[in-house]
Amino acid sequence: MQATSYDTNNPFARILRGELPSIRVYEDEATIAIMDIMPQADGHVLVIPKEAAAEIFALSEESAAACIRTTKRVAAAVKAAMEAPGVMIAQFNGSAAGQTVPHVHFHIVPRHADIPLKPHAGVPADTGRLRELAERIVAALPAGDA
Repeated sequence: MQATSYDTNNPFARILRGELPSIRVYEDEATIAIMDIMPQADGHVLVIPKEAAAEIFALSEESAAACIRTTKRVAAAVKAAMEAPGVMIAQFNGSAAGQTVPHVHFHIVPRHADIPLKPHAGVPADTGRLRELAERIVAALPAGDA
């Protein structure tokens, strides 16, 4: 299996180093959760491991488990904050699968049956709107999680 090589200057690595801004909704010792700047739906959040790995195959078991714990916790908050009847969770590996940033990440996308998704990585969102949505999501996290 040909693995995607890790680019230390990818946008998520730069966010983790504080070189690029992000709107964070959650952080722990192993992961961060940020608002997607090109969301497919209002409330679209990305969960990113702090470990450097381009694809899930290169991620340690510990970091993979941490990602799932964070994804589950943040997805519940996204669902509640966005009053969504459903939540789509996606994770892409390699450009052929639709991965646009070579750093493992999980998409949490709230779903409403009557609202179509915007294109993946297609339309930049208004930063003010993202901040408003982030506040709602943070408020929906269980106490002590923000």
